[in-house]
Amino acid sequence: MTFMILTGLFVGALLGFVLQRGRWCLTGGFRDMYIAKDNRMFYALLLAITVQSVMVYALIAAGKVQFTAGTFSLVAIISGAFVFGIGIILAGGCATGTWYRAGEGLIGSWAALGFYMLTAAMMKTGVLAGITTSVSSAGVVNNSMAETLHVNTWILIAVLVLVVSVVLINYARRPKVKIPQLKPKKSGLAHILFEKRWSPFVTAVLVGLIAAIAWPVSEATGRMFGLGVTVPTANILQYAVTGDNQFLNWGMFLVLGLFIGSFIAAKASGEFRWRVPNAKTMVTSSAGGVLMGIGASLAGGCSIGNGLVMTAMMTWQGWIALVFMILGVWVASYFVFVRPTKQRAA
Repeated sequence: MTFMILTGLFVGALLGFVLQRGRWCLTGGFRDMYIAKDNRMFYALLLAITVQSVMVYALIAAGKVQFTAGTFSLVAIISGAFVFGIGIILAGGCATGTWYRAGEGLIGSWAALGFYMLTAAMMKTGVLAGITTSVSSAGVVNNSMAETLHVNTWILIAVLVLVVSVVLINYARRPKVKIPQLKPKKSGLAHILFEKRWSPFVTAVLVGLIAAIAWPVSEATGRMFGLGVTVPTANILQYAVTGDNQFLNWGMFLVLGLFIGSFIAAKASGEFRWRVPNAKTMVTSSAGGVLMGIGASLAGGCSIGNGLVMTAMMTWQGWIALVFMILGVWVASYFVFVRPTKQRAA
């Protein structure tokens, strides 16, 4: 139990610190792909996926980690990921983004997080669990890309490495946009950790490394998975209500650590302050949290569980969820940002 608590909190705090300082939120990245035609964050996500994939499959080859792709429901993944994509636009942040922004003092993120937690618990073991079971039983197919395509997983990883390398090389050749930098108030390591603007690609490598480390540490406690946010978030409420020790797991302490790490980063960098949104934003954030809980429960993962982890594990679930998550973000972005702008211009 002590090992589970300490390692869960430590890895979570490390992740929360990196996410907050790197401003890593996939909601903004996916939105910018559509509105600003800026793919930088998406490329960074691909880099994080690649780093994690290489490291975790090396651990699997060494016998340090176990993983079975199993099966997945096409209906649940497509519908859930799309709904989740809509939800994160309304909530103003993805699953991890909502956690670390709550650690920065954003009350709107607290509202989104609360409803995300409540709805996910209801979808997992509460009154809505029947919906999750029913939808997840439709269109069940094999989840392993390697088995479906009859190739070795390392071939798929090699293709991913090649594609991401080409994408990043081409991106690096683009003309650089100079961003004005304020005069540093700190020096040395303090400046790098708490003041300097972090590159999304440096952040991506760190996120990929942390995601890979999470696998053997989590499995050492009996939880056979890497990073995850939705189920652990629901577990907090489930344990608080029932007191059932089955909900106590490494993932639950991971998300609690994520909050702690982001709070530390925000306080140390001077970015923490309580911010109370207006009533309309509170309602929108809460609605986003509800859709996040429903969508992530149906899809079997959020922007981290599916978009970062299951993609790295070369599963259909991860990559299909990522596509429909992005489509959900784009549809919501049109109605929330693009259409109102056009109407005001008219």
